[in-house]
Amino acid sequence: MTRRTEWPGSEDETHSAAGDAETRSGRRGRRGREDSGGPSSSRAESGPPRTPEEQARAICLRLLTGNPRTRKQLEDALRQRGIPEEAAEEVLSRFEDVGLIDDAAFADAWVESRHHGRGLARRALARELRTKGVDSAVIEVAVGRLDSEQEESTARELVDRKLRASRGLDREKRLRRLAGMLARKGYPEGLALRVVKQALEEEGEDPDLLEEHYLPDA
Repeated sequence: MTRRTEWPGSEDETHSAAGDAETRSGRRGRRGREDSGGPSSSRAESGPPRTPEEQARAICLRLLTGNPRTRKQLEDALRQRGIPEEAAEEVLSRFEDVGLIDDAAFADAWVESRHHGRGLARRALARELRTKGVDSAVIEVAVGRLDSEQEESTARELVDRKLRASRGLDREKRLRRLAGMLARKGYPEGLALRVVKQALEEEGEDPDLLEEHYLPDA
């Protein structure tokens, strides 16, 4: 009779060893995840800030990442999110101290961008800055950088862009439409009417007939 030889590491022993190895590996994996900041630690790290000041800082930094903001805009945002007034004041003052909030720089950039990009006049620019909570003295300095000559030059550029589209209309409609466009952008009535009349005269309109028309209140 042939005797069966039992080799070391038989099938049963192999399965048992593999199971033990998997168990040890699983334990090491769990310990590794815990030590390296696994799900439990990341949840703790990404939790909400503990104090109102920390919450206020996080909110302000997030808002400032997208676009510059005035102090009033950030103050309103903190109030809407339930940040206590004292904590908000502390954080906003600190941000001003380090230059993260600068209403004067904001106003200067706003005037530059909106005048050259949209053709807005000083009156319209001042109105927009007031709605954003900029101080009146700061607004006055910012819009004062646009002098009358620059404002009139921009008004003429705006009229020149619209002249072609208004051809075919009668004289009075052209005058009212072009002057009304300037009025909506904040240009003074006298300046708007003068610029439009000059442009129409250069196209051959009779200046005496143009004098018969007036700019409606805007």
